[in-house]
This record gives sequence, C-alpha cells and structure tokens, in this order.
Amino acid sequence: MARVLVLSTLNTKAEETEYFLSHLAQHGVQGEVIDLALDTGGKILDGDGKLAAMEQAVARAEASLEAELSDRVHAVVGLGGGTGGELALRVLSSLPITFPKVLITTLPFDPRFAAADSSIVLVPTLADICGLNATLREVLENAAALTAGLCQTRRLPGVCVDETSIGITALGATEGAVGPLVETLQGQGEECTVFHSNGFGGAAFARFADRGAFKAIVDLTPHELTRQHVGGIYVPRDTRFTAGGDLPRVILPGALNFMGLGQRDQVATQLLERQHYSHSGFFTHVQLSEDEMRHVATELIKALLPNTGPTTLIVPMGGFSHQDMPGGAIENPNLREVFLETARALLPNNITLEVLDAHISDPKVTSAILSALRPALAQRKVSNV
Repeated sequence: MARVLVLSTLNTKAEETEYFLSHLAQHGVQGEVIDLALDTGGKILDGDGKLAAMEQAVARAEASLEAELSDRVHAVVGLGGGTGGELALRVLSSLPITFPKVLITTLPFDPRFAAADSSIVLVPTLADICGLNATLREVLENAAALTAGLCQTRRLPGVCVDETSIGITALGATEGAVGPLVETLQGQGEECTVFHSNGFGGAAFARFADRGAFKAIVDLTPHELTRQHVGGIYVPRDTRFTAGGDLPRVILPGALNFMGLGQRDQVATQLLERQHYSHSGFFTHVQLSEDEMRHVATELIKALLPNTGPTTLIVPMGGFSHQDMPGGAIENPNLREVFLETARALLPNNITLEVLDAHISDPKVTSAILSALRPALAQRKVSNV
C-alpha cells in the first residue's frame, strides 16, 4: 500500500484532516499525520512568541520527515489555512526538489516566493478550512485523488540531480535564441533543462545548480539582475550567478535591456514615458536607462567573479531581446554599447569576451555558444572517464 505523510494542525483541522485521510484510504493509500500544531501552552502568543513557536513546529516536522522519508513514503501533503498553510509550505520546501508534494490551503499569502524552487502542487480550497461543507468536501476528495495519482509512479529522491543536463535560462523575449540552441544540443545527444528567468525560475535554477544537476550552464537570460537592481519582483537568491561556479559557463545579456513589470495599468506613469510594450496582459516590459544598464552590467561582472569554471561572455550587438531590433518596441543600440563598454572595462582575464555583430536569436549566436561549450564539455567528459 502506498504511504503518504500529511502535515496538519490537528488542534484546528482534525475533522478536515480525517476526511482527507478517509478518501486517501478509498484510493488504497495509507495516510499518516505529522502534527504541525503550535506549542502555545494554552496562551495567546504575541508576534515574536508566535514566530518562535512556528520555527519550533517546522523544526519538529522536518526532523520527523527526515526519519520517515527513507521508509517507503510516496508523497507528502500539507493541509492548512493561514498559519498552518505557511508552516506546511516551509516544510514541503525543505524536501528534495522533485519529490511528490501537495499543499492544500486557502492561500492567504503569495506562495510563489517560497515555492519557486520546489515542485509543490498547490490545491486552493477556495472556502476556508473551517468545518466541512460541500465545497471543502469536493476539494479534499479531488486532492485525495490527485495525491493517489502521484503515488502511482515514484522516482527516488535525487535521481534528477546527476550531472546529465545543461542548465539554460530563458524568457519569452529570448525564446528565439533558446529554442534553436536546445534543439541543436538535443540533436547532439545532450539533455537540456531550461528555467524561466522571471524572478522566480532563477531560484529553481540556482537550487538545481547547487545540488550538482548540471554539467554546464548557458545563462542566456540573466534578466533577473534587472529585477534585483532596478525594478520588478524576484526571489532573493545569493547563489543565482555563482551556483555551479566550477562548471563551464556561457553567459549572454539576454533580456538585460528591460524591466519586467506587472500589468500596464499598475506601472508607474513616469516609467510608461519610456519605450515599453505589453508582453502579455499581465506583464509590461520597460526599457532601461543608460545609467541603469551601466549598473546592471557592473553587477553582472561582479556576480561572475567568484566562479572558477571556464566562462565566456558573448555580447550580441544586434540586440539583446526579441523587441530589441530594428522596428522593435524597445530597440536601442546605445544601451548595447553601454553594456559592452562597461563589461569590457571590468572583465577579468579569466573570462573570455566574444562580441558578435548579430541579434541574440541569430544562428551565429547559437554557433558561438556551441563553440564555447564544446572544448569545456569535451574536457569534462575525458576527466569523468
């Protein structure tokens, strides 16, 4: 029988937890509870006291999971409202990257920052988890069926982290460069794992790199630098540009020419006075100023300095993104010159600089990336024999 561990605050969610467990059992899945309830001693805690109690609850749960995971556990499920949902999310995030995990919650918080680097299936309950009703029963029944489905196939924790892949960063604005690169590498028998450099995907990219998932890195879209240093939301991750620092690395200024902001009607009026365009209904891309580009270029070179692996910076002077080209909404050759001038002045001797008179999506750029990767990958292959 498949075995699932369920994280829940039994002092407030016992009835709902029992209902979920009963429906897991109907699918032939054994559910066991790890209690996340806070140890309050019967008191109403002040802010600091509650935070301390939450830390203790998370530590207890993580210790329990560490002891249990090796013993035929197929998935871990968190069930909770505000505080309970946050506790469960933190515990689930500590599990192996792709281990099956589900969070059933009312989502009274933004889960993207905590879940950006972990494969957590989110099940919003819509109604609060405060007594069973028709809506909550249906959600819990669906979640039980979903969890049972996850138990049907099982990969051992860590199997995805085995140095078989080339880690690549991308956005829709650089898709024209990423697609042909991935296709070519796959044609050469290489596996590629692509991450969305949208402020959240970079956290997953760094976590995979930290755990040895890659044999090389093509940071084609380091756009998250503009979010960190100019504007936009992102998950703070100190290792975004240093994870896998001993690996062969090719980096380009993909999508460094704009800020990735929200819906157009939520963007500050003074920013809309710059060149910009709606990438979709949810996202607006606003061109950087020359000072901002100079700052971002400086931060990029600084971020690369600790790395020890062979590194190549390729600068495509025909454009850094799909709207940075003749006729594009944010086309600006001066920004590219500012980037190149700044990077060239700061670049250390151990980083190779290659400047191309081509757009980032031009086949010449793809060829340059492949040429930069080839010797490093060949050397790595020989050293691993």
